[in-house]
Amino acid sequence: MADLHTLAIDIGGTGLKASVLDQTGKMLVDRVKVPTPYPCTPQVLLDTLAGLVATLPPFDRVSAGFPGFLRDGVVITAPHFGESWHDFPLADALSERLGKPARVLNDAEVQGYGAIRGQGLEFVITLGTGLGTALFRDGELMPHMEFAQWPVRSKTTFNAYVGNGVLAKIGNKKWSSRVSRTIDLFRDLMHFDHLFIGGGNAHKFANLPKDGELVSNELGMIGGIRLWDPAPSTKPKAKAKA
Repeated sequence: MADLHTLAIDIGGTGLKASVLDQTGKMLVDRVKVPTPYPCTPQVLLDTLAGLVATLPPFDRVSAGFPGFLRDGVVITAPHFGESWHDFPLADALSERLGKPARVLNDAEVQGYGAIRGQGLEFVITLGTGLGTALFRDGELMPHMEFAQWPVRSKTTFNAYVGNGVLAKIGNKKWSSRVSRTIDLFRDLMHFDHLFIGGGNAHKFANLPKDGELVSNELGMIGGIRLWDPAPSTKPKAKAKA
């Protein structure tokens, strides 16, 4: 069987990154990156991504991680990008714009696919513009729960509690304490076996627990190869261009 090349896209609140992967998930070229444009409407994002990937090698399919809640490739919520994203068919739109079949998951889920070992209950959090989460059981992705928008106290969501904005305001030490409390809350809720911590601010976290490890941000793209696994339980739906 011919080696299929996958365009992997990591859509973040501050940056857009892309590379092309071989069948094993190895990057064929260094990733390219541009700042995330604001306001970031669907059309603006699609235009920016098309320009970003124009210099990359040819590819056969597209995988993308998106910072929001998705179902079957359709955006349900996008807290960093606004209301224009509600019910937007991102997988279909990427397929139409780039001319290849596309699949899209939450960005923390894609990064999780690149990090997990496939044993036990594995929990992934990403620390960036906001908080991302993903849960896996023996390598299988569990239904997504959008904890980022859940109140951790009063009317403060997890996004606001440990996101970029509060890190800049209160500093690393107090922010790290908040992240530790967040992890403790999730541990009490899920009793996970192992924790993976990624995202642009992960390296600033000073209180790494014994059951946790920091993972590279490159996994946010490398994990994209797993979106094309044949297992029905892990294969999100998306339509290819006719």
